[in-house]
Amino acid sequence: MTDSHRPSGEYPMYPSYGNGEAAYPPPPAYEPAQQNAAEPGPHAWPAPQPASAPDPAPAPARRVKRPLALLVAVAIAAAAIGGGTATLIGELADGGSNSTGSGSVVSGTNVSQSSAGTVSGVAAAVSPAIVEISASSSAGDATGSGVVITSDGEIITNNHVIAGASEIKVALSTGKTYTADVVGTDADKDLALIKLQDASGLKTASLGDSSAVKVGDQVVAIGSPEGLTGTVTSGIVSALDRDVTVAKDEDSSGQEQQQQQGGGNWPFEFGGQQFNGDTGTSKTTYKAIQTDASLNPGNSGGALINMNGEIIGINSAMYSPSSASASGGSAAGSVGLGFAIPVDTVKADLDTLRAGNGS
Repeated sequence: MTDSHRPSGEYPMYPSYGNGEAAYPPPPAYEPAQQNAAEPGPHAWPAPQPASAPDPAPAPARRVKRPLALLVAVAIAAAAIGGGTATLIGELADGGSNSTGSGSVVSGTNVSQSSAGTVSGVAAAVSPAIVEISASSSAGDATGSGVVITSDGEIITNNHVIAGASEIKVALSTGKTYTADVVGTDADKDLALIKLQDASGLKTASLGDSSAVKVGDQVVAIGSPEGLTGTVTSGIVSALDRDVTVAKDEDSSGQEQQQQQGGGNWPFEFGGQQFNGDTGTSKTTYKAIQTDASLNPGNSGGALINMNGEIIGINSAMYSPSSASASGGSAAGSVGLGFAIPVDTVKADLDTLRAGNGS
C-alpha cells in the first residue's frame, strides 16, 4: 500500500523484514481529540487562537473601577453597623477629645488635660473652691481659709479657725460674702465643717487620696494669708506621718486668734518642742503631711493640692521663727516648715462632722 492510499489517521509504513515484521517498531498512536486541553501530549501542537478573539482589557481600565467597588463595600459595612461607625469616625476626626463627657479635663476635677501638672493650671481650677473665713469672738477676730466641698456651701476648715466664734463670715473668690453656721467640729483632729446660708451653685473641690502621696511630690497651697485672698504658693511634700500637736480648747484658740490678728502665728508642737507660742494645757496630736510650700497666718484651713487638682490635705500649722532684728518679736516669713491634715482623715471624719458630733 502506498502513502497516497494510506488510510486517514495512520502512520506511514516502516521498512519490514522478510517475515513481515517491521524493521522498527512504530511510534505510539496519538489521539489528539482525546487529550486534555490543559495538558497537551508531547507531540501535540498548540491550539490555534481564534483570529477574532480580542486582547484582554488593559490593566488601567480595571484599576479605575476598583475604588468605586471599595467605596460601595465600605458603605455597605457602615450601614450594617449603624451609628457606631459615624461616632467612631467623628472621634478620629477630632483626635478623640470627645471620647467621654470629661475627656478635656482630669477625671473628677476642673483641671484641663492640657494644664494638668502646672501650678497655673491647678490654681485656675481650684482657686474658686477656696474661701476666706473671718471668725469673730470675744477673744478677737481671726482670719483663716476653707475648702468648699458641696455646691450648696459645705466648707471644711480647721477647728482652731472657728472655735468659740460668735459670727462667721465667708468670702468667695468672686468677692461675694455669706454668713456661715457651724455644722460640726472635731477638736481631736483639728477639723470643722461649716455651711453657708442660702448658697447654691458653688464651685467645689475634688478630694483626692492622701495614701497615694509620696515624698517629693509637687504640691500647691491656696489660702488667704494675712487676708490676702486666693494666695497661691507651691513646693513639694517634704515628709509624711509627722506627729503635730495643736491646742484643743477654746481658750487656747482664742489666744491664738489674737496672735493671728496681731500678725503672729498659730502655736503648735513638733518633736517635743513648741513653736509660735504656748499651745496651752489641752492639746491634740495628729499625723500630718509636711511641705515646704510657703504657709503663713491665714492659710490655716486652706488646701494642699496635688498636680492633678485634687485636695490631699488641709493646711493646719507652719513654723515661722521670730526675727531677732524685728522690734516686738514680730514673726518672720515662712521658712518652709508647714503641715497639713491628710485628706483621708478628713473624708473619714465627714459623717461625724455632718451629724454635728464633735469632741
